[in-house]
Order: sequence, then structure tokens, then C-alpha cells
Amino acid sequence: MLNAVTPEFEDLLRGLLDAAAFRPDSAAYFNEPRGRWQGHGLVVAPADTAAVAAVVAACAQARVAIVPYSGGTGLVGGQVMPDGPAPVVLSLERLNKIRAVYPSENVLVCEAGAILAHVQQAAEDLDRLFPLSLASEGSARIGGLLATNAGGVNVLRYGNARALCLGLEVVRPDGTIWHGLTRLRKDNTGYDLRNLMIGAEGTLGIITAAALRLVPRPVHLGAALLAVPSPQAALDLLALAGAQIGDGLSAFELMHRQGFDFLAEVGPDVRQPLDAIPEWSVLIDLGLPASGDPDAALERLFTDAFDAGLVLDGVIAQSAAQRQALWAIRENIPEANRRIGSIVSHDIALPLSAVPAFIAQASAAVQALSDMRINCFGHLGDGNLHYNVFPAKGRMRMDYDALRPAIQQTIHDLVAALDGSVSAEHGIGRAKVDDLQLYGDAAKLAMLRAIKDALDPQGIMNPGVILPQG
Repeated sequence: MLNAVTPEFEDLLRGLLDAAAFRPDSAAYFNEPRGRWQGHGLVVAPADTAAVAAVVAACAQARVAIVPYSGGTGLVGGQVMPDGPAPVVLSLERLNKIRAVYPSENVLVCEAGAILAHVQQAAEDLDRLFPLSLASEGSARIGGLLATNAGGVNVLRYGNARALCLGLEVVRPDGTIWHGLTRLRKDNTGYDLRNLMIGAEGTLGIITAAALRLVPRPVHLGAALLAVPSPQAALDLLALAGAQIGDGLSAFELMHRQGFDFLAEVGPDVRQPLDAIPEWSVLIDLGLPASGDPDAALERLFTDAFDAGLVLDGVIAQSAAQRQALWAIRENIPEANRRIGSIVSHDIALPLSAVPAFIAQASAAVQALSDMRINCFGHLGDGNLHYNVFPAKGRMRMDYDALRPAIQQTIHDLVAALDGSVSAEHGIGRAKVDDLQLYGDAAKLAMLRAIKDALDPQGIMNPGVILPQG
């Protein structure tokens, strides 16, 4: 049984923390981007790892729940606790320092509250690249990105957040600190605790610092927007691009014309580079060494793909500004989606070869339920689709509230039948707890529960996230 924060407990925390740790206006910490949950609790922002440990130890002693709060950009409700006794909402925003850089090792050590864009800039200052990149990078923080094993547009080449982390510093649920901030590439000394904490969404401990892997900056960059006749053609184009360009292929994004139509309807205003908006298009991004020529590589790819019937039209960026303009289309689609207002959004992963069949079957199944618009886009290079369903033009999303569960189950049933995952890069949070129970392997669920009970026996760490509250 968890206990609520009381005035007496708040007084205890005020004796442990400096005055700046308490937020005079805490309302912003109780919201999440999709507006489906409203949190509550006492918000504190400790200044360092020792202060985080002191708060966690106090919560463990009093059996008060803790909701770790990073940048607040998560899309599955993991950063808010809507029900139950009032928790401590523990913000990491003040743990925002770059602790150390090791250029010869390609390593940067930062605290969990560091904003992703700031880490990217610190890497650029070393003439290195921290390749994790996503739409919320101006506000998302490293702790939350690791806790959710965030993905983004560069997973095809560089992997998820997990692949970019060498070591962690973590406050455990009893308030002790795991000093795992290693910079080693090889450390074969027992269970992989780092990867256990990454993706745990704050349910096993609080990440307070990380040693991040940097990579050399590509010397030459290139991008192209290519119109393709179908998702199958896009998949065949991916295989051709991989064969011709290899590791230089950084991103391969699939977009349906509905995303372009939404941008034209509600903005943000972006320039459409093709004369006619294609039904399907692919945004390809390259990063090559000094000896490489991205323009030549993309021209060869276009010619060969056109001859094979995989490409109908296209444009190759001729400057950095044109490359940014192409990326502005992809990066602004989520904002246009938000302005339209989805009935239900899906962050799913599929085996690459199953993507065309899924798109065809899902469209037919959704349209059979009602008249709705579908914006399917995402990271085709790693099989991650954002399959979002919107009201018909002139209607509101609340008109479809009764249909929302049926739409989601229809999509997730199809994903499961095709050996996919109902969560690709956003995590489980609170939004997909029931989905994990429904579609998850029984043995896996048993192991997840055993790990949770072993490391957090009182159940104080982000209760109700990933697993039902015990």
C-alpha cells in the first residue's frame, strides 16, 4: 500500500533539499502532450545525484510513489500519475551539466537533465556527432530518452538510444546509487544492468547521468525526396539503396500523401518540392566520408531505381538549405497531425517484409469501421511506422470516441498477427499497459514482473507504468 505525500512529508523533503528544488507553479508537470491524463503530486527538482538519492530514500522509507520527470515529451503517459495517492514528481531538469568529454574515446558524459539539442551541440563542438535525433530534441532530456530507449530518424544507421550509451549512474529504489558510469566498450562482468535500466521507463530506478557514445561527423551530407508507386516499391528501393550506399545510408523515411495534405491544410507552411504530391514518397538521407560524393550516389540510385520501376519522380538536394527544406517536410508532419487531432495514434514495429501487407490490410480494416483519414509515415529503414487515424474532413475526433478502442484493437491485432510490436520507440507508459498484457509472451511478462518485484519490492517507482500496479 502506497502513501500520499503529506504536509509532514513535504516538510521532511524541505529539510533535505534547497529552496530552489520546489516548483512554485507545478501545473505544467501534470500534463502530457496528448492530453489523455492529468497528473498530480508534489514536484521537486533536486540539484544533484546525492539530492536525488536523498529524496528516493525518504520516499522508500515512507512508501511514497515517485514519478520521474524528464522533458515531459513522452507520448504514452509515463511522466504523469493520474490516480492513486499523491506521489513525488521528481524532475531532473537541474541535473543538466556536461560532466566530461573524451574526444579521443568518442565519449561524452552528461547528466540526465541535459537537453538533447545541447548534447548534440557539445558533440559538434568536438567535431563529433551524437546521432540521436527526433522532433522533440529541443526539449527532450537524456534521462527520459534513455529511460524510453528513444528511436528517431537515425536508427537505421546508428541504432536506438540503447546503442549510444556506454554507462549509467542510477539511483536505485532504496536510495542507493549504482555507479555504473563506465566508458568501456567491453565489460563482460555479469548481467547487463545498463541495458536493463534503458527502456525501463523509470520503473526500476532513476537515471541521473550517462556516458554517451559519439561518432565521427560525416564530411558530406545528401538528401533526396523520391516518389514511389507503392510501399512495396519503397521496400525494394531500401534494399537497392543499402546495396549501393551501405553504411552511408543514415535515414529512410516513408511518407503518405495525407501528411502533405495536412501540412497544406493546417501548416506549418513548408515548400512542396515536387510538382504533384505523390501517393507515397521516401526521404533518403546520406552521410559520407571525405572520399564520398552523395550527389553522385543519389543520382545513380535514382537512375537505377527509375529504370527498375521503383521511382516515379524525385528531387535531390543541391545545397544544405535544400536538404533542410526536405527534412522540414518530415519533421513538421507530427505538428500538422497534432493540429488536425488524431482519433488514435499507433507507434508500431513490423518485420520489414511485412510492412506492405500491413499497410494494405490495415487501411481496408480501418475504412470498414467508418469514414476516416489515415496518415501512415515513419522510419521504414527499421520497420517503425506511425499509423495515425484522423476524423474525416469536417468532423471532430470526439465524434469517433466510441470507435477508438475498436480502431486500436484492429491495428494491434494485425500487428501481432504479422509478428510485430505494439510499441516501437515510444515505450509502454500507461497507454499500453493493457496491450502488453494482451499481446506479450507469458514467459516474458513473468520475467518482467520478477525483475520489478526484485528491484523495487515496495512498488514505489513509477507505479502503473509498463506493468499493472501490483
